[in-house]
Amino acid sequence: MPKSVSPRLSALVGAALLAAGRPVSAHELAETLDIPEATARRELEAFARTLAAAHLGFVAEAVAGGWRLIVLPHLAAQLSPLLAPPPLPALSSAALEVLAVIAYRQPVTRAEIEAMRGGSAGTVVTLQERELVKVMGRSDAVGGPLLYGTTARFLLDFGLGGLEDLPALHDGGFSHLLRG
Repeated sequence: MPKSVSPRLSALVGAALLAAGRPVSAHELAETLDIPEATARRELEAFARTLAAAHLGFVAEAVAGGWRLIVLPHLAAQLSPLLAPPPLPALSSAALEVLAVIAYRQPVTRAEIEAMRGGSAGTVVTLQERELVKVMGRSDAVGGPLLYGTTARFLLDFGLGGLEDLPALHDGGFSHLLRG
């Protein structure tokens, strides 16, 4: 297990994660602290192991291409009065279906989403408002329809390090994720 380069560097890593309040990549940390990216990556991993071993109630988590501090899930419910802002209402089944299609098939047009679902993709607007989905460009198809894909916020909210962490699809495609 690699050791920290210095206690001061380990302290800077922890302070950076706390101050940022969002995932911090090894690249961003390396630029900020003027250290090699490999050193930043090693320090982030060592810091995460140190926190986990200390049983302090929070850990460093690798998510969305970076590292962030989180409260252990089994402690979060008891601390909910201190957490702000209140969570948004849960996504509807239709919105989750549209999000699944976008996540697995991106970039994808609204027409393609509707064809796969067998129904409207009207919840795309809601997903955009929640910053889970974004316009990635235009298709080469006639009329140049918009292409949709997921965002870093999607990765954060679903605790994914990247799209490669999406659950594998079964042989029958992803129809098992959809209603009907």
